[in-house]
Amino acid sequence: MMNETYKLSNGIEIPKLGLGTWLLDDAQTVQAVRDAVSMGYRHIDTAQAYMNEAGVGEGIRSSGVTREDLFITTKVVAEAKTYDAVSQSIDESLKKMKLNYIDLLIIHSPQPWDEFRDDNRYFEENKEAWKAMEDAYKKGKVKAIGLSNFLQDDVENILANCEIKPMVNQVLAHISNTPMELIEFCQKNDILVEAYSPIAHGAVLDNTEVKVIADKYGVTVAQLCLRYDIQLGLVVIPKTANPEHMRNNAELDFSISVMIWKH
Repeated sequence: MMNETYKLSNGIEIPKLGLGTWLLDDAQTVQAVRDAVSMGYRHIDTAQAYMNEAGVGEGIRSSGVTREDLFITTKVVAEAKTYDAVSQSIDESLKKMKLNYIDLLIIHSPQPWDEFRDDNRYFEENKEAWKAMEDAYKKGKVKAIGLSNFLQDDVENILANCEIKPMVNQVLAHISNTPMELIEFCQKNDILVEAYSPIAHGAVLDNTEVKVIADKYGVTVAQLCLRYDIQLGLVVIPKTANPEHMRNNAELDFSISVMIWKH
């Protein structure tokens, strides 16, 4: 699994499995990145809102693996909705991580978090934010650009007004919450879908029905959840600082014969 990749619309390869770092502080993140990279992970996912980009950068530099062999994702803070704010935030991320480029840059949300899914859709503001993303891409500051938490009409707003199409949409997608219409829409438009919280924030681990199916395959519930998303063609970025869980999450050499819970 460590060596398996998808190809983005611009030809860039992205590992199917990444390490999520949400809720980890800088010190935890440094160690988590080192541990993950040492066992073969090459894809690390962070965000400006996580406040641990410096830890990701330090983990990369102390990992012993060359920068070019790693795929680093970060996300523009949801509240940045002007060209200048987004441009400035990109430079700040590069400075914090001490990197010359970011592999994938994502708009974290179509709306500021305190207005998430409210009536104000921020269509005009997101067009401006996307323009800043495109310019950073043209300048080589980022190798790929994408979205997160964007619904279909949010994505359509970008597609109708962009010069460079989004390459990714990162969304909540797991066994008990699979937005199939959105996934299929993105895939039809050559936008790779990434699944964050693919193990449902851990809530699914005690689900009796899922446990029965995992037992049938001789795998853990977490492994079943990750395999499910991957078989839908999604990138998975489970968050953990536990090396044992990192190893477990990468052992996905099995197939689910009948795809289930597609709702």
